[in-house]
Amino acid sequence: MIAKYAEKLHRDRSVVTGRLGIAAQDDVMLSEGAPDLSRLAADVLSHLSCLGVVAAAPSLPFAEFLLRRAEAESIVPLDTETRTFLHDIPIVRRGKLAGNPAAAIAALLSKRKGVVAEGIGIVASGPVTLEQAYIHYSSVFHACHVKYLLDVLQDGFRLPGEEEAFRAFREERLRPPSAEELAFRPGPIETPEDVLAEVRAVGRYTVERGLVDSFFGNISYRVGDTIYISQTAASLDELAGCVDPVPTDNRSTTGITASSELLAHRRIYEATGARAILHGHPKFAVAMSMLCDVKDCPVKDCWKDCTRVRMLGDTPIVAGEIGAGGLAARVPPVIGGPGKAIVYGHGVFAIGKDGFGEAFRSMVDIENRCQEEYFRRLDTRAGGEKFKPSS
Repeated sequence: MIAKYAEKLHRDRSVVTGRLGIAAQDDVMLSEGAPDLSRLAADVLSHLSCLGVVAAAPSLPFAEFLLRRAEAESIVPLDTETRTFLHDIPIVRRGKLAGNPAAAIAALLSKRKGVVAEGIGIVASGPVTLEQAYIHYSSVFHACHVKYLLDVLQDGFRLPGEEEAFRAFREERLRPPSAEELAFRPGPIETPEDVLAEVRAVGRYTVERGLVDSFFGNISYRVGDTIYISQTAASLDELAGCVDPVPTDNRSTTGITASSELLAHRRIYEATGARAILHGHPKFAVAMSMLCDVKDCPVKDCWKDCTRVRMLGDTPIVAGEIGAGGLAARVPPVIGGPGKAIVYGHGVFAIGKDGFGEAFRSMVDIENRCQEEYFRRLDTRAGGEKFKPSS
């Protein structure tokens, strides 16, 4: 299991090669990876009542920059996952790590799922499984990535070396997603076996092309009065045995383990007649959804209370709580025409009339469009208008 999640973190491009340590509690303490980080992970784990710890240097310096820019003792991203899952991300400055770094980090991890430690990186815990430690690391990496994009657009570069590091990210690391060399089954797809095979394949594509992190996102396909949908907390690249067939008339209890977005999927199918739905969290789309140029707006909790439909190109942006909240009410009315929609701080929904090829390409197009618009605004920021993230 340690080897599995080490491989996934490297495949996700979220850790620096050779700068990862993982510890897991079995009958005995097990740890692997870079000697200093594996020792730290094991020492942190020894202070906690949990099963696993990941300690790694993130592949991008965004978390470290956020720590150094922060005036408080935590980073507070506004994306949906942070708000509902992480709450905030505690930071541990170098001074508090001087004596007993494991104890200082463990004290914060006893209350939160991940921390950013100055000069070390991200440390995350898994209370029940090692997979949770991987998920929590990925969640912190995702949240810091999105927040840093927004902070740079709002405040510019404030630290020595920051602008150079961001330029290297933009010119050398950033890879616009694409659908090239991917095979999609033409629809309509009728048999359960073919549906499950296609859902597994497209879920894997979504992860491999960087359109979703960790266990975020969901996917479904409708055949008649049955929706085949990924289970809640399922990793989209590991969907074997994790797709539920849910009757649309609720005559079965299979929906109990289905994605928390089941109601949104059902309402989208009812409103559009589509057969395929793909939901991912591409980072630039998440960041751009949180930018608003409306001044003196009375809405405070934009993520749930904003009723405006904003547009980014031909893609509508709406607000709404996840699960059975406003998202299920606000996405279906706007997604039918363009076949795609962005949810404030949450990601992209895309539909396919008969198959997933259309939905996947829509998500790729949205993320690339958001990248282009982000850098357009960044490049003109010095002499142009300053767009601020909504609350």
